[in-house]
Amino acid sequence: MSSSHKANNSSGSPETTEYDVVVVGSGGGAMLAACRAADNGLSVLVVEKCDVYGGTTAISGGGIWIPCNHVGEAAGAKDSFDEALTYVRACVGEHMSEARVRAYLKHGPRMVRYLHDKTQVRFVPLPEYADYFQDRPGAKPGFRSLDPKPFDAARVGAEFIKQRPPLAATLVGGRMSMTQTEARKMLGKHRGWVGLALTVMVRYWSDLPWRLRSRRDRRLTLGAALVGSLRVSLQERGIPLWLNTPLRDLVIKDGRAVGVQVERDGAVVQISARRGVILAAGGFEWNQAMRDKYLPQPSRAEWSVTPPHANTGDAIRAGEAVGAGLDLMQYMWGVPALQVPGQPQAHPLFVERALPGSVVVDAKGKRFLNENIAYTDFVQIMYRKQAEEGGTIPAWLVFDARFRRNYPCGPLFPGSFVPDSRLPQEVRQIVHRADTLDALAAQIGVDPVGLQETVARTNADAIKGVDSQFGKGGNCFDTYYGDTTVKPNPCLAPLEKAPFYALRLVPGDIGTKGGLTTDEHARVLTQAGVAIEGLYAIGNCSAAVMGTSYPGAGSTIGPAMTFGMLAADHIALDDVRASA
Repeated sequence: MSSSHKANNSSGSPETTEYDVVVVGSGGGAMLAACRAADNGLSVLVVEKCDVYGGTTAISGGGIWIPCNHVGEAAGAKDSFDEALTYVRACVGEHMSEARVRAYLKHGPRMVRYLHDKTQVRFVPLPEYADYFQDRPGAKPGFRSLDPKPFDAARVGAEFIKQRPPLAATLVGGRMSMTQTEARKMLGKHRGWVGLALTVMVRYWSDLPWRLRSRRDRRLTLGAALVGSLRVSLQERGIPLWLNTPLRDLVIKDGRAVGVQVERDGAVVQISARRGVILAAGGFEWNQAMRDKYLPQPSRAEWSVTPPHANTGDAIRAGEAVGAGLDLMQYMWGVPALQVPGQPQAHPLFVERALPGSVVVDAKGKRFLNENIAYTDFVQIMYRKQAEEGGTIPAWLVFDARFRRNYPCGPLFPGSFVPDSRLPQEVRQIVHRADTLDALAAQIGVDPVGLQETVARTNADAIKGVDSQFGKGGNCFDTYYGDTTVKPNPCLAPLEKAPFYALRLVPGDIGTKGGLTTDEHARVLTQAGVAIEGLYAIGNCSAAVMGTSYPGAGSTIGPAMTFGMLAADHIALDDVRASA
């Protein structure tokens, strides 16, 4: 194998433009692939188009969905490959690649063990975070999703300032970090939640040395913890990471990818990749022309909750230009979202929809889904209903004063902490408020009779604890983020206390699903299904292994990291074969 190339860790001037492997992108899958390639004895360069590293992973929940992982097994999980395969088949359906899914389920647990054994990344089990579709065979009530263990930002050193900051929506008060488990405990008012909230705040404000340096929390959680621990792992291996280095073209020689052309300091630089190129540069959600061409309409780039202008389909277009096939281009990892004037990206509603005392309605004032359905399915239903009947884009989240007082919702802190009179001006612009449902319906252009009927039915269902329309709160996934103090159904409560509120929902996204077609080794395939030697794609620039579905929390990052490892391993094996 080629000897490992030692280079400057900073994003400054490069020492060389020739490496064994070039990784395009700096999210979780990209950085794992780089670490694995280096551990396989190859020299590696990571290039990132933005002036910060971490990609979409840095703003994400950072979880990974990996059935049969050793972390869960050590905590008592009972799972099997066959059960996981049965479940994924039931979720993915006709868009499933049997070879890719089997590779993912087989090697995902090995990827987690590699991270724990060889890198700074650590995961903790989530015993009660259920698979998203509990009614499908092979589903499990927990343990398949893993959460990154908190990581100390001080360990990243001077490079931390270049890490993409997390979404404010994932922080307490927009500043203080929390794990997925802590967020659930506070949101659902589990026993001890008040003390936990105080602990989070005291920990943040008492860290005086760090407060003098940065507003950002030293305690990294969620995607920030995953990216921080991977960044240190890159540093330990001496793997250079070049920022402000967008991909321009792939270099193909005799049908094989042998390098990339990037823009560096205003000039086009060609970088040789002796063994392979791994594309890990995200999807195309910030390319409006591609959205117009491929995605269902209406579709706007500013509805995305991903970093503005980061993922513009560069790697997808570069792959297509050299003959790669495309698949699933009409799909995205959808999430209902709110737009705030003056803010460059939308606010996602991941978990607030589970809380009691709210409904989502269309222009007729009618509910059209279980509000707490998996977020990708939520958006797919919005588009399907819009095409069939109209009136679901936008949709409206309607709630009463009790909900407003008790719960956060997008950019809204609970009213008990930040009353309406203290809301920032830009947030006030998105909040519709009225003393009656009829007046609220008039404000938002919704049929008042339909809204009255919907609320009356919801109120009756809340008393019984059973959603007679869509079964909200009827399984362990629905109730995961429900309010444990609300009985008999933690996801249902009457909407009866004025004033009443409404927020406008658009079909947002956390990335696009479509991209380059790949095989079980992450090799990019031509339109005819032939592998382009030396070219690999992972994450959202490859067509999703999960097809149109989202089986559980972490079904984006989990595959990206697993196939990042498989790509690095395949390159190393190819290197061995070439040296034989």
